[in-house]
Amino acid sequence: DAIVVGENVFTFREIGKKPQEAANRGVSQVMTPVVFSVMTTVAAFSPLLFVDGFMGKIMFVIPVIVISVLLFSLMESLIILPSHLAGVKTEVKFGFIKKVNHFTERIDARLDKFINGGYQNFLLKVLHNRYLTLTTSIAVLLVTFGLLAGGILKFAFFPDVEADNMIARLALPKGASIEQTRKVVEILENAAFQVEKEFNATQEEGSPSLFKHMYSVIGEQPMLKRGPGGNAGINPIQSNISEINIELIPSELRDVTTTAMVNRWRELVGEIPGVESLSFQSSIISSGADIAFELSALDFKTLNTAVEELKFKLSEYNGVREIRDDFEEGKYELKIKLKPSAAALGLTLADLARQARAAFYGEEALRIQRGKDEVKVMVRLPEKDRKSLTDVENLRIRAANGVEVPFMSVAEVSYGRGYSQIKRMDGRRIISVTADVDETIANANDINSNLYETVVPELQQKYRGLFFSVGGQQKEQNKAMASLKKGFILALFAIYALLAIPFRSYIQPIIVMLAIPFGFVGAIAGHLLLGFDVSIMSMFGIVALAGIVVNDSLVLVDFINTHRRNDQNLFESVVNACKKRFRPILLTSLTTFFGLLPIILERSTQAKFLIPMAISLGMGVMFATVICLLFVPASVLIVDDITHRFKRLRNKDLPELEHNSADYSYEVEG
Repeated sequence: DAIVVGENVFTFREIGKKPQEAANRGVSQVMTPVVFSVMTTVAAFSPLLFVDGFMGKIMFVIPVIVISVLLFSLMESLIILPSHLAGVKTEVKFGFIKKVNHFTERIDARLDKFINGGYQNFLLKVLHNRYLTLTTSIAVLLVTFGLLAGGILKFAFFPDVEADNMIARLALPKGASIEQTRKVVEILENAAFQVEKEFNATQEEGSPSLFKHMYSVIGEQPMLKRGPGGNAGINPIQSNISEINIELIPSELRDVTTTAMVNRWRELVGEIPGVESLSFQSSIISSGADIAFELSALDFKTLNTAVEELKFKLSEYNGVREIRDDFEEGKYELKIKLKPSAAALGLTLADLARQARAAFYGEEALRIQRGKDEVKVMVRLPEKDRKSLTDVENLRIRAANGVEVPFMSVAEVSYGRGYSQIKRMDGRRIISVTADVDETIANANDINSNLYETVVPELQQKYRGLFFSVGGQQKEQNKAMASLKKGFILALFAIYALLAIPFRSYIQPIIVMLAIPFGFVGAIAGHLLLGFDVSIMSMFGIVALAGIVVNDSLVLVDFINTHRRNDQNLFESVVNACKKRFRPILLTSLTTFFGLLPIILERSTQAKFLIPMAISLGMGVMFATVICLLFVPASVLIVDDITHRFKRLRNKDLPELEHNSADYSYEVEG
């Protein structure tokens, strides 16, 4: 906004207007396009306020800040900046300032020479060959979409941002003691020390140790509860689970990546007998497992078989690791079933369970007062009579008539494992299968697509009544992309409506919005050039880019309309408007790009979230600049050609457009 206003005021100063008059006329001329350019940018950032899922929570603050800054900058550029420019003195007395002004004047003179020479000549060729320009632009657009559709440029939902710590989480079977868990933890700790020793040897002499400190927790997994997607609820202490967390020195102080160390740690640990699940984490944040399916069926046996087959299928994919399911068998227990003779004695299963519980756990006999506290007094069998399965078999059960009978005469006892939890959906049992993907070897999005196309239909055909639903990262991706798509469509309608107001036309807003898909081309080219996968953060940047790239086109088309109102024909209006807007368009794009460049080049952990978004915005703006200065002017003439041809269909006596004739001569402002 400030560049557009300031440059226009400067233009009036160049033609001899006094500072105050130049400020008034400069602001008045561009006020309408500047206001609506800000509003279109606000409309483009608005969809980011309503993104579903945990990504929406992360990104919410960005559009709030950007929209606030845009609105305040609009007031500054239209009210405060003009008053400053009106008070600028033309005479400069200081030698240093004179030298700076002399330097800028030389640059300005060379830029004017380029505008009136190289750019003007090339623009004239583009306008005369506008249909070739249109064809070339469409071809570039199709090639760009082909890069994504053909898998040359991969899509990864969330950028893999390495943390400055490594985490290992393990779970033993239910009922495992703390001592058993501690022994496994020691295996992991010893492997971690070996990793530290190996990678410390690769560092430069005098470098600090890669590990700052390491701690292990048995009974819970505290880091799993933190951050988006974490379970912040209070879980009971479980002796069979543990978490090992290793804090590393900052990534800026080491040559080795966290991923490399985690992979080596995983390799050294290998398979540990008796461990139900073992996973490693090196990312600063997780949106869920890379691959996650929820399988459900009415028959548990069918469900369990399908789960095992799916896990086997996943193991055949290269790069897929840490395949696991969430079905956990519970502790070993005695399962009691009534014999027919129990009914004759008036015994029910509830009677049997109550008496067995009273004998082994105890039953409240009375309560006594001790100061402020009330103490329960429980009565149960002596410890020597409740130690083994034989004690259960020897238990005496009181029947309804008061007669005591042996436990085994009225019940059958089987020994097995129960369930720690039972998950159901619509009356069906559910088991979740998850896996992680090594992104250096394979792409999670490609594997998920392949699973849905081949494995899922095969399993559903083989196991009748089997249902699949996505979870983990794929579920978050579907939610975020669906809400982003809806928001983007609404934003496009809002941008069109906002553009239609100052133009008072249905066609010209479309011409201005032609820059939007070509901004996407620049964003994709930027990712390809810099070696980044397209991610959800990239898509956020592309959505926001829609409002930014139309700004230059909006001001350009507005200037074309101004020249038309000054009795210039369309061709001359296009050429002269392009020449006048070349400098502010170039400056706007360069300042935007160089403002984002530090983020693009930054390699700190904090910046890695925003790099894909910055690439989309920065590279998209630069490519859209070329489109604005070449393709948009050509599009204006193409639309005029089409409109004129429709008019000639109705009126054959209508002459051909002047600028389409071979002997047409034109004047441009030099």
